[in-house]
Amino acid sequence: MSTNAFKVLVIDDSNTIRRSAEIFLKQGGHEVMLAEDGFDALSKVNDYQPNLIFCDILMPRLDGYQTCAIIKRNAKFANTPVVMLSSKDGVFDKARGRMVGSQDYLTKPFTKDQLLQTVQQFGALAAQQPAQ
Repeated sequence: MSTNAFKVLVIDDSNTIRRSAEIFLKQGGHEVMLAEDGFDALSKVNDYQPNLIFCDILMPRLDGYQTCAIIKRNAKFANTPVVMLSSKDGVFDKARGRMVGSQDYLTKPFTKDQLLQTVQQFGALAAQQPAQ
């Protein structure tokens, strides 16, 4: 793993979004773990310990806000950046995402450049955080 490579968890119930994120991130040299919903993600976060998490807002069973809030409540992951993914570019969604602890917001469909830029921005931040 190069020094610019990060472990990224992508949580989205859309197979298409998960796959395109995985392809873009791997092309950027990053390690990728995929989760198809909040429950799936919660079990993987602990094992995988990602540097950065992309989390879809609209998912069945456990939505992105709930998933983000649960991850942030764990002291071990309180400093792990979470970027919300949504097909809506709404002010309300952004504000609500910040309330549950997300660092940023990416509107779908995202480009490879947008995704990799976000990873560099937050991955570098996460790498500076002391491990709990």
